[in-house]
Amino acid sequence: MTDNGFIPAHGGYEDLKSFQKARLVYDGTVCFCRRFLEKRDRTVDQMVQAARSGKQNILEGSQASGTSKEMEIKLTNVARASLEELLEDYLDYLRTRGLKQWTKDSREALYVRKLGSQNRPYESYKPYLESRPAEVVANMLICLIHQTNFLLDQLLRQLEAAFLKEGGLRERMTRARLRSRGS
Repeated sequence: MTDNGFIPAHGGYEDLKSFQKARLVYDGTVCFCRRFLEKRDRTVDQMVQAARSGKQNILEGSQASGTSKEMEIKLTNVARASLEELLEDYLDYLRTRGLKQWTKDSREALYVRKLGSQNRPYESYKPYLESRPAEVVANMLICLIHQTNFLLDQLLRQLEAAFLKEGGLRERMTRARLRSRGS
């Protein structure tokens, strides 16, 4: 934000860890659906769209943040809800096929969490996602969704705190106008 301006810097979504992780979940979901689900299965479209919505709503919220903190918060929450929907799709996949869901402290889950905490790109996961069986890939993506949701929960708390501190666009506009008048 300039000294007299009221529209703060916005965008920069590519630097958000939640966006990077959501992009990884999207890419992994596309790979999972291609490998393990029938192309004509409605679940494919729903899973890919939920993953895309998670990623795209972070982007859109970040872009809208300059003029609407309310919209940024809403879109970030939509991203969070979309990823929760996707999480349930993966859990359903495992449950309905009698496949094992990893516990959060299992050796496998801890490995994926460690890999995920290092903020690695899709290429780091690609050998696993493109060669392991469905049970492993679904569980990996479940771990990544949990990490993304954790980051989105943190982001929502930060956005709430920033709004309480700085206010919204109308408040910033009023302050800028008063400053420009010398009041």
